Amino acid sequence: MSGETSELRLAVALLEYSEIFRDAFDPPRYLRRLTDHCVDLLGALGAGVLLARPYCPTPASHRSEQQEDVRELVASDSPASPAHDTLQTGRAVAPVKLGAATTAARWPAFTAIARRRGIVYAYAVPLREADDLVGALAVFQAEPSACKGEFAIAQVLADAATTGLHNHRVHARYQDLTEQLGAALASRVRIEQAKGMLAERWATAPDAAFMALRRYARSNRLPLDQVAHAVIRRTLPDGRVRPDPS
Repeated sequence: MSGETSELRLAVALLEYSEIFRDAFDPPRYLRRLTDHCVDLLGALGAGVLLARPYCPTPASHRSEQQEDVRELVASDSPASPAHDTLQTGRAVAPVKLGAATTAARWPAFTAIARRRGIVYAYAVPLREADDLVGALAVFQAEPSACKGEFAIAQVLADAATTGLHNHRVHARYQDLTEQLGAALASRVRIEQAKGMLAERWATAPDAAFMALRRYARSNRLPLDQVAHAVIRRTLPDGRVRPDPS
């Protein structure tokens, strides 16, 4: 892989993390793409995400013959591992050789499982949203990577993915708020229209018509907007809503 090709593929991967303003946005699939990029760009045997909270129901892992192996290595109920250390401390775990005695002592069960799966090197970087630790990205390799700066690239990919998740959450929140405000405005317009229709029909003040609408809605345990809509569509008999006799 040439340097130019590596840079281009990295740029494409980072651009993909900006495509979060779609109705079909799927966080598990989004995180799975993160691990796919780690495998494709870094030459890793596999990669997985361990989440601090449920953005998605299961850890994301690379779609390959090593998928179940990776899932086992990053599962939340598995033994201590680089990803678990990153979740606990919020700091990255630099690439380590799993055959070393110190590594076996640090993560004995994890190291044994990884070695049986042909994994020789492992590291983890945090998925961080401002001061909030979202999760950890773990990368597993069968041999030293030929990719220069792989550790830094993994952190760049993790940062870009986390920023995308954050932006999508903010966008979705504002979209919900916009829809709520739009619905409230439409409801107010219907109520004003119904109030005006009744005021004209009864030759009374708009406030008196509104009081009649509200009184009918309360006595029948109906939303005021629903009563107003029925008045506008003339599906509510004239005798049901009456002006105050006084």
